[in-house]
Amino acid sequence: MLRVVVMVSGGGTNLQAIIDGVASGTITNTVLAGVISNNKMVKSLERAKQAGIPAVSVSPGEYRDRESFNSALLEAVDAFSPDLVVLAGFLVKIPDQMVHKYAGRIINIHPSLIPSFCGVGFYGLKVHESALKRGVKITGATVHFVTEGMDEGPIISQKPVPVEEGDTPEALQKRVMEQAEWILLPKAIDDIANGRISLRGK
Repeated sequence: MLRVVVMVSGGGTNLQAIIDGVASGTITNTVLAGVISNNKMVKSLERAKQAGIPAVSVSPGEYRDRESFNSALLEAVDAFSPDLVVLAGFLVKIPDQMVHKYAGRIINIHPSLIPSFCGVGFYGLKVHESALKRGVKITGATVHFVTEGMDEGPIISQKPVPVEEGDTPEALQKRVMEQAEWILLPKAIDDIANGRISLRGK
């Protein structure tokens, strides 16, 4: 069984898609070992609690400096002994030490077709605002392995989503979630759990 830790920052809609996938059997050979949030006041933690998944909060504001926070975050991840770490809307830069320790075993979902609208500063609604401002007709989502560079790791899968006339950032965000993110991320986890994708990215 693949032990998965999911890291979140907000409402946890991608987390819910993973929980539902495991419950329905869409994601197989997988156990959700834990959920980690950088914010103790988010719905993600409630979703985890309702699903009976151990959950903890590790917030940067509770530590004297970034180094202390990074150490605590890595300790929290280690405590769950994961085979795979899933960043499902986690808006904190992953410490390099963690990237190295879990090389090839961290994946992320990004709400665009990388390499468009990705990297530093592109997260959440900002991605969709930028896409609409640029006037693209197709956007989507990408699941990729995590490396030291922001959104630069090897791509696992992508799914295009059309931009519609009159879209707001919020409407586009919702469509990308429903038509791409909630499909791609559970499938990537299932593929990894069943050996169709290598944890080492080889």
